[in-house]
Amino acid sequence: MPEWGYSIPEEALDPEKTVKASGREVRVSHKSAREICKTIKGMNLNEAKRFLRDVIAKKRAVPFTRFKKKAGHRHGLEKAYAGRYPVKAAKQVLKILEGAEANAENKGLDTERLKIIHASAYPGMKIKRYMPRAFGRATPKFETLTHIELVLEEQPETITEEA
Repeated sequence: MPEWGYSIPEEALDPEKTVKASGREVRVSHKSAREICKTIKGMNLNEAKRFLRDVIAKKRAVPFTRFKKKAGHRHGLEKAYAGRYPVKAAKQVLKILEGAEANAENKGLDTERLKIIHASAYPGMKIKRYMPRAFGRATPKFETLTHIELVLEEQPETITEEA
């Protein structure tokens, strides 16, 4: 079994206040997963879960900033004009996010105050297959798997002063 590391340095994380979760070699588009991770980074847990459920229901679009060629304009985008509804990738990221929430509950952290401080997706290994064609030829049929990492941190309580 390989040992997986995270792309965020261990020294940057406080083990008492942070939780990690990852999905390795997930069969989703790494481009879509990257754009989803870029969008949810900085959100709190409930906000991110609501956003991902809206993407799955095709109510809110994910803004595509890097992989946006031939991507159409979508209603409701603020910082980008191109957007898509990557349902399959959103389901996997939501599953990993719920795993991180379970890890936080197991550690005894308050899930209401969790914020996503690190979200990344990058290509994993390639599944190489070939489709036989006419006259003894073959066409490659490669599939790139995706690694998705999420790190959540418990935010300090905000004290509201009543006048």
